[in-house]
Amino acid sequence: MSEISSQSSDPASRPVRVLVADDHPSMGAAIAGILSTECQVVGRAKGVLQLMNQVERLHPEIVILDIGMPHLEGFEAARSLRALHPQLRIIFVSVHDDPDYFQAAFEAGGSGYVVKSRLASDLLPAVRSRSPFFPVPQVVTQPPTQTPMHQTTS
Repeated sequence: MSEISSQSSDPASRPVRVLVADDHPSMGAAIAGILSTECQVVGRAKGVLQLMNQVERLHPEIVILDIGMPHLEGFEAARSLRALHPQLRIIFVSVHDDPDYFQAAFEAGGSGYVVKSRLASDLLPAVRSRSPFFPVPQVVTQPPTQTPMHQTTS
C-alpha cells in the first residue's frame, strides 16, 4: 500500500505526519495502528495539554482529535489549535453519528469527522482527502408501514 504523502515541496519524499489525541489508550492505539499503514504517527496524546505541547514540539500536519477529551472538549481544543496553527488539518473522531456534531466539528475548524464505529473504512480516506471529509447522514427512504384501515359493514 502506498504512503500518504505530505504537502512538502517533494510530496513523494515522506508520509504525512499525524498526531493522535484520544483519552482512551486502547482507542488511541487502534487509531495509530490504522494510520501507521500509510502515515507517520509522530505521537499520541491522552489530554489537551499534552496535545498542545506535542503539536508545538512535533509539528504534525494532521491531528486526529477525539471530541470527548478531558479538561477541554475537542471542539474548543481545535479552535485553539487552528488559531495557533492555521495550516494544521484536524480530523475529529467520535462515537456520535449525528449531523449536529458534524456541523459543530466543521464550525470548530475541522477538516473531517469520522465516526469511531467506521474507523477501519473511513479514517484513511479522511486523511487522504484534500477536501473536507464529513459523513453523510443516513436518510430513511422507506415510509413507515401503516396499518390498513378496515371498514366494517353492518
